[in-house]
Amino acid sequence: MTPGEDGAKRAVYGRLVKVLTHRRDDRGMTLEGFASRCVRRGEVHELVTTDHTETATGARIDRVGFLGFVEVGCAGVIDRGDEVWADGNLVGTVLGFDACHFPNHYNILISVPEPLTGPQLGLAPEVEVRFGQRVQMPHPTGNHPTPSG
Repeated sequence: MTPGEDGAKRAVYGRLVKVLTHRRDDRGMTLEGFASRCVRRGEVHELVTTDHTETATGARIDRVGFLGFVEVGCAGVIDRGDEVWADGNLVGTVLGFDACHFPNHYNILISVPEPLTGPQLGLAPEVEVRFGQRVQMPHPTGNHPTPSG
């Protein structure tokens, strides 16, 4: 999503509470039909990387790397396409959500070139995690926005 589609929003931030270290090639997660989820301060959700790109409702997500669990520090909205940052480094963008453990927590699926685990990204407890809209820079002619990075 770009800021122009649904309007501006504040970033959602939190802290990693547990690092996860494993990968799976047969996980069988199912992509929810929702492009966004509201999160509340204090909720804990799981961060999962994947190289799958399909966003259709019910898409099967098998190849995954588990980053860890994040405690949400402020209420907000996480949208498909939001950038995910950990410890100041871009991890990837939100692909969508899997609710196999809900209402305990959502699996927030993060699109990456290759599934990664928490240790592969150097994650540790208390690392800051942020979800925010991709920054759009105006095209030099003023006609078409382009991602800044």
